[in-house]
Amino acid sequence: MNINSTKELLTVPTGSLQVADIPPNSVELNHQEQDIYFSLIIPTYKERDNIENVVKILSQTLDEFIPGDYELIVVDDDSPDMTWEVAQALTEEYPQLRVMRRQQERGLSSAVVRGWQVARGGILGVIDGDLQHPPEVLTELLKKMSQGADLALASRHVDGGGVSSWSVVRRFLSRGAQVLGLLILPGVLGRVSDPMSGYFMVRRSSIVGAVLNPVGYKILLEVIGRGNIGNIAEVGYVFCERQQGESKVTWKQYIDYIHHLVRLRLSTGRVGRVKAKINFPLDRFLRFALVGLSGVFVDMGLLYLLSDPSTLALPLTRSKIISGEIAIFNNFLWNDAWTFADVTTRQQEWHQRLKRFVKFNVICLAGLVLNVMVLNLVFNFLIPNRYVANLIAIAVATIWNFWVNLKLSWRVTDVK
Repeated sequence: MNINSTKELLTVPTGSLQVADIPPNSVELNHQEQDIYFSLIIPTYKERDNIENVVKILSQTLDEFIPGDYELIVVDDDSPDMTWEVAQALTEEYPQLRVMRRQQERGLSSAVVRGWQVARGGILGVIDGDLQHPPEVLTELLKKMSQGADLALASRHVDGGGVSSWSVVRRFLSRGAQVLGLLILPGVLGRVSDPMSGYFMVRRSSIVGAVLNPVGYKILLEVIGRGNIGNIAEVGYVFCERQQGESKVTWKQYIDYIHHLVRLRLSTGRVGRVKAKINFPLDRFLRFALVGLSGVFVDMGLLYLLSDPSTLALPLTRSKIISGEIAIFNNFLWNDAWTFADVTTRQQEWHQRLKRFVKFNVICLAGLVLNVMVLNLVFNFLIPNRYVANLIAIAVATIWNFWVNLKLSWRVTDVK
């Protein structure tokens, strides 16, 4: 493909995921180019086989409804199948199309916000890049926005909505996720019938200034929870099975969803206000603690295997050192992949990961010394139960490990 005659790729914004009233690059545009009514973000990853058809159908749909008053922005996460290159080659034929290639970040939700940050529209939208969201519903959503809605949502759970051929398990998981969300965050999920929808549009003015911090692949929760959303309208749609490419729905998406609910609950309630006052990264600490919980099972299991009189019956201190070191390795892998993922996505070289592990191990070894001291103190002088004493020792060491690792091992610095 000849890309030389097409538009240049959009510059990827950096910094916080915050949408401005006027995008930074708009000062370079003339007045006519600034007056875009609608900006639609299409986040993609490995959608080479779909993207041309998606752009064609979306352009035809919007040309009939708001001709010349919209833009399509493909935000591609550096797909190995070169989706971004295929999309960029289409810009000559489709002048409303712009393309962004992200190489330092990953994630559907953050891709959507990065697209909104460069968008010029007063109304901002998102749609899947695989035609599972029927494009014709866009016109109905735009009508709802023109009637005064702050957010218009395509829902599978209202009249006219549904799913085409989901399994019983997937339907159960979807509904179960919704019920769980209502229990954890009723003030947000209670406002919409389909909180896991990834097909919606929102008025720019409703999210300007809000620092969005989404987890996983659903951005809607973050928009409703942190934005200034008044009137919400819903339009039914049938979720279609993809015809090309592969599904990206995994168990990790459901785990991310639960994590997102908990974080929103903590950040928007009373706990969030306390957290803001003391400036403590509570959400990150909770992830660190959950990882530590997995390490507890590793630690306790190995401690039993090594020290219990019915097994190897090794000395308690020696057993603790061995089980603790293996638990440290377990915890590093999970923390690197999850707790501090926002840092590790910018620091993916092996020497950087090795450096983090060495720091983590040294800090946690110091924590292990503290752990052993507390274990022996509690076991010998307070509670003569090795397992209760071990749990207390782990709790003390966890606070040490988190705070020092936060400051030293996973410092939030840009890669030079």
